[in-house]
Amino acid sequence: MQPSYGDLFRVFGRIGLLSFGGPAAQIALMHTELVDRHKWLKENQFLGALSFCMLLPGPEAMQLATYAGWRLRGTLGGLIAGGLFVLPGAMVILLLAMGYAAYGQVPVIQALFMGIKAAVVIIVLQALLSLARRALKGWDSWALAGLGFVAMFFLSVPFPAIIATAALWGFVMRHGDTEEAPEKSATKHYKSTIKTVLIWLAIWGLPIFLAWASGNQFLTSVAVFFSKLAIVTFGGAYAVLAYMTQSVVETHGWLSTAQMIDALGLAETTPGPLILVTQFVGHLAGHQEGGVMLALTSGLLTLWVTFVPCFLWIFAGAPYVETLLARPRLKGALSAISAAVVGVILNLSVWFALHVLFTQIVPGSLGPLPVLSSFNSLAASFVILAAILLLGFRRSMITTLVIMAVCAGSLHLVF
Repeated sequence: MQPSYGDLFRVFGRIGLLSFGGPAAQIALMHTELVDRHKWLKENQFLGALSFCMLLPGPEAMQLATYAGWRLRGTLGGLIAGGLFVLPGAMVILLLAMGYAAYGQVPVIQALFMGIKAAVVIIVLQALLSLARRALKGWDSWALAGLGFVAMFFLSVPFPAIIATAALWGFVMRHGDTEEAPEKSATKHYKSTIKTVLIWLAIWGLPIFLAWASGNQFLTSVAVFFSKLAIVTFGGAYAVLAYMTQSVVETHGWLSTAQMIDALGLAETTPGPLILVTQFVGHLAGHQEGGVMLALTSGLLTLWVTFVPCFLWIFAGAPYVETLLARPRLKGALSAISAAVVGVILNLSVWFALHVLFTQIVPGSLGPLPVLSSFNSLAASFVILAAILLLGFRRSMITTLVIMAVCAGSLHLVF
């Protein structure tokens, strides 16, 4: 039975408000609502859609929600489902970013963030272990992961180049596999697809053009950078964080390294996709560049260019899901990307740990090097506590972040 638009608002509104805990938890919640409880999608439809979304750049859980809405009620259904998945978290991020911009330098707030940063080190490590279990199946995947780490940490190879190389490798190595026969429903709608692509490219590009036409160089840079990021966001938010941080901190000078780690910690506490951390960065960079109004404009612009492409990928590609999934070379490219992303996230994990455990990091010929005399024993103690909570007692991410913040803040007030 086709759900009404009211049903879509109710169900996807609930999913958007409860979508904490990363993509695995978000996808499980959608499966419960869409397949088990309401029976709007069949099991094979849900899994096929998930496989398709994993081929795309961007947050797969948000794109899965958009695809489900499109399949149930067309383009408007997709807009409702995808929008409701993102908007609750976006509202929270807006409030957190404005609060951080106003009070982030208060000593007790900085103390709270010491605990959050320690938790982030273990959260990224946990994400790394989870992805490695799924992605590393053979010697070639381990090799791709190792090469991805070496390329990014020691050689500073850009993230898009690593992804493109891995995809090409996976595509070529699956050349001898036999294609599966796609389901009959996979009809071709080329003219409609071209129209859809042009419309959504225009929607995506309009704010970029307006920023350029206004002569505001900062907003133009924000729009172009985060649009580019949206195209290469394979493997989830963790995979592009190192690339984003390098650009935001070193190339553009919008934020400091410490602020980037704080941004990730706060983004972990909100519902919706973790890539909403880009919105936080946009708000904070805008605030530091020109105050509250520029912060609001920059954050909303970042949100737009990050998530509008997701609707483009889904609405253009949805009619071809079965045909695409029948092609082994695409699956091979995805598997290779996933393996390389393990190495990229290992780079992020090491990078975060170094910046939390040492107060001084100097650039070296083979990557960042810590000044050993700057080792922060208190931060190391917090990292160990976070590891015990997350990996030992298996406390939830949000519970751990709250406990770590309270412990660090209490210690600051006592001493």
